[in-house]
Amino acid sequence: MMNWQQLISNKRLGQEHRHVLRHDDRSEFKRDYDRLIFSAPFRRLQNKTQVFPLPGSVFVHNRLTHSLEVASVGMSLGNDIARQLKTIHPELANTLFEEIGTIVSAACLAHDMGNPPFGHSGEKAIQTFFTEGKGQELKGEISTGFWEDITHFEGNANAFRLLTHRFNGRRSGGFVMTYSSLASIVKYPFASSLAGKHGKFGFFSSESETYQKIADELGIICKNKPGDPLCYARHPLVYLVEAADDICYEIMDIEDAYKLKLLSLSETEALLLGFFNDETRQKIRDRIREEGVTDDNEKVVYMRACAISRLESECVNIFFLHEKEILNGVFEGSLIDHLPTQEREAYRQCAQTSKQKIYKSKLVLDVELSGYKIMETLMETLIDAAVNPERFHSRQLISRFSSQYEINDEKLETRIMSVIDYISGMTDVYALDIYQKINGISLPII
Repeated sequence: MMNWQQLISNKRLGQEHRHVLRHDDRSEFKRDYDRLIFSAPFRRLQNKTQVFPLPGSVFVHNRLTHSLEVASVGMSLGNDIARQLKTIHPELANTLFEEIGTIVSAACLAHDMGNPPFGHSGEKAIQTFFTEGKGQELKGEISTGFWEDITHFEGNANAFRLLTHRFNGRRSGGFVMTYSSLASIVKYPFASSLAGKHGKFGFFSSESETYQKIADELGIICKNKPGDPLCYARHPLVYLVEAADDICYEIMDIEDAYKLKLLSLSETEALLLGFFNDETRQKIRDRIREEGVTDDNEKVVYMRACAISRLESECVNIFFLHEKEILNGVFEGSLIDHLPTQEREAYRQCAQTSKQKIYKSKLVLDVELSGYKIMETLMETLIDAAVNPERFHSRQLISRFSSQYEINDEKLETRIMSVIDYISGMTDVYALDIYQKINGISLPII
C-alpha cells in the first residue's frame, strides 16, 4: 500500500541535493503554483482553443480560463479531502499532507500545458501525420519506442515532457518542480506501448526514466514485471486533478453552449438542476427569485455554481470512502464514474448533450477542420525540413526555430521531436500565422 507520508514530498526535480536559500514563507508547493502561473507556456494557453473557437462578441472558455477554473475546484477538492482524512489519520496533521490542496491546484494549472493548438484536432493531426500521412515513410528509420510515442502523441505526456525535459538553455530538471506536483499530473502512468485503443499514455520514452525516478521516490506502486514496459498505479492526487477537470469541462461547456445559443434556457436549467432532487431544485429556483436575479445569464451562472459545488462534494465523499483502494492501486475508473445514481445520470445527460449539440455543432466542426489542415501542413513542411536539413528551403525553415529546440541535432529522432515540441507549443493564432507564411498567403508588414 502507498502511504501519504511518502507520497507527499517537496523534493525538487533537479535540485535533490542542493540547499536553496529562501527569502519568503511560501511553501515549496506554492512555489510550484507561482512558477506555473508566471510561465510563458501557461500564458500561451489564453490563445489555445478549449472547445469553441476563440471569442468574438461572446467570450467562451479557452485553455487558460479552463485551467484556472480547474485549479480552483482542485484546491477545494484537496483541502476538503485533507480535512476529512485527518479525522481518521491524525498522524497526518501538521505534515506536508495538509498542503495537498495547493499540490492539486498546481497540477491542475499544468494539466493542459502540453496540448497543441486547436484542441483534440491538433493532437489528432500530429498522430495521423505518422499513421496516415507522409510520416509513415519514417517508420523504418526510427526506434520502435519512439514510433509508439509519436503515433500516439498525447497532450498529457507532452505536459510531463514540457515540465521535466531539459531543453537547450534551460536549467536541469525543466521547471524544477516538486516530485508530488509532477506525479499528480500523470493521468496515465504507463508507456506509449501500452496506450491501446484509447491512445492515452503518461510519458514519452525520453522522459520514462524521469517518471520512474519520481514514482520510486514517492513509493507509487509499480505494476510491470522486469523487462516489461513501465506501468505504475496512479498517484492518489491524480484522481482529484482528473475530477476537477471532469467537473469543469462538462459543466462549463454547458454554460458556454447556452451563451452561444446552442442550448435554450430551459434546456440549460434542466441539465444543471438535474443533479438535485425536486425539493432542492425548487429551493435553488426560490433563491434565485429571492435574490432578485432577473438576468437569464446570471441565473445560469448561479445554477452552474450549484452543480459544481454538488459534484465537488460528492467526489470528496467518494475519494474518502475508497481511500484504501486508491492507496492499494486497485481503484477502477474515475471519481465521476462512482457518483451516486442521480448525479451520475445527470452527468451522463450533460455529456450526451455536449456530444450531440456542442461537439458536433458547426462552430466546433469548423475550427476542427481548419485546425487540422493547418497542423497537417505544419507537420508535413517542418518534418520534411528536419529529415532533409541540407536543402535550401529546409535551412530557411529551420532558422525560424528558437535556440531551445535541438533541431540541428545529429540524431533524426531528436530533430523530429524538436519539430513536435515547436508545433505543440504554438498558440492557435501563431500556428495560423506560420501556416500562412510558409504557404505564401501572407507577408510580414513592417
